[in-house]
Amino acid sequence: MQANRRRDTAPELQLRRELHRRGLRYRVDFPVRAGGILTRPDITFTRARVAVLVDGCFWHRCPEHGRDPRANQAYWKPKLEANVARDGRVNASLTQAGWMVVRIWEHEDVGEAAARVEAALRQSRE
Repeated sequence: MQANRRRDTAPELQLRRELHRRGLRYRVDFPVRAGGILTRPDITFTRARVAVLVDGCFWHRCPEHGRDPRANQAYWKPKLEANVARDGRVNASLTQAGWMVVRIWEHEDVGEAAARVEAALRQSRE
């Protein structure tokens, strides 16, 4: 698992390139403390208070593609469930602190994902 990157994954880089191409500027891996939880969203728009997290289908149990591993289920099942629970805590703490959270699945179309981020930015400015 040491080879799994915490940041700069391929889906994250694609989304960042598309957002930059659209003229949006953001912070990468910027620490945000909300409700006693320190989190580092993949992409952060600090002024608009929009946090974008790009989730891997396996690690975050995508409803479309997430599957339980066949080998070593005693290890993987609690680990993946803990990831999902942590995601819920992070969403709740950021939302409660006034941040808008946008979660993108790694399989989503980059253009559609960027459009969702732009919509969140527009909404946060209202």
